[in-house]
Amino acid sequence: MARDYYGLLGVAKNATDQELKRAYRKLARELHPDVNPDEAAQAKFREVSTAYEVLTDPEKRRIVDLGGDPLESGGGGAGGFSGAGFGGLGDVFEAFFGGMNTSGGQRKPRGRVQAGADSLLRTRLSLAECAVGVTKHLTVDTAILCDVCTGAGTNGNSKPVRCETCGGAGEVQSVQRSFLGQVMTARPCPTCRGAGETIPDPCHKCGGDGRVRARREIAAPIPAGVASGMRVRLAAQGEVGPGGGHAGDLYVEIVEQPHDVFVRDGDDLHCTIRVPMVDAALGTTVVIDTILDGPTELTIQPGTQPNEISVLRGHGMPRLRSGARGDLLAHLDIVVPSKLDGKQSDLLRKYKGMRERDRAEVMTAQSEHNSGLFARLRASFSGR
Repeated sequence: MARDYYGLLGVAKNATDQELKRAYRKLARELHPDVNPDEAAQAKFREVSTAYEVLTDPEKRRIVDLGGDPLESGGGGAGGFSGAGFGGLGDVFEAFFGGMNTSGGQRKPRGRVQAGADSLLRTRLSLAECAVGVTKHLTVDTAILCDVCTGAGTNGNSKPVRCETCGGAGEVQSVQRSFLGQVMTARPCPTCRGAGETIPDPCHKCGGDGRVRARREIAAPIPAGVASGMRVRLAAQGEVGPGGGHAGDLYVEIVEQPHDVFVRDGDDLHCTIRVPMVDAALGTTVVIDTILDGPTELTIQPGTQPNEISVLRGHGMPRLRSGARGDLLAHLDIVVPSKLDGKQSDLLRKYKGMRERDRAEVMTAQSEHNSGLFARLRASFSGR
């Protein structure tokens, strides 16, 4: 049965090339061996890469859409007809769609030089580093240009030569019988693997690949205002491609560490300030050691109630690539003393007594006002 290439990438059958690219990059960032060393993830990464390669090739994609599998030998992916006396239906599809280009001639060899893959690293930043921006010096294991052959893949002054198997075409053709008669099929050359040339005397360091694995240091500039999950793109800092091909990009994903005082919500910062009961009643000023502005005064208004929020406008996180900033929101926790000495207890009792006398006077005045009002109303009704 043909493989579900669309399912491997998680896209619909009518997905555009751009949608295929986005889906592949998303999966590659999760499964790439540089990011996820798990063997199952690496196997999945190879499947995803194969699916992307197939679906971005117009001829191979047409074979998939017709129900075949362009990578199945003998055409077994085309509805299960291989070995059933039909000569391999996959070969028929490949003969019509896989071995010719739109001009009617053979496809050009893909060449030895290929673009490199993108890479992904994660780096942990403190809240302060996210706020001010920082240059992180990262160590990355990647493929770099071979310093012996500088990407040529050859030893000394030797040169690549045209592949004798395919004659430099990058593919080999053969005639097979099918239910449609004799069909000419074309497959990638098994000797040069589609490159069209071979290296008789390969570089002793890279073995002809033009690149080697190495560990190197990279300075990654992180802008102010980044947050967890954001990625900084470093162009051409990924893996060098086979044959010394153009390097892919390196993506640095931000992992923001929790802060002891502040909780981030987008560009705003939240914190909790404990305010004694007396200060909340009378009003006071407290000092907050902010992330960017240092010690900053916050005014607590008289009569502040529990769970009120005081806002310091423009003292939050900077907005990415903008001069604006979020706010700092201080959640006020009114603290009631749990232990009082004798003098403090006497003062509170006196305060309580004053409050009760004030309340009694207010109630008396209200009662007298109501009595007078009712008397005037009775007089008014009795005079009718």
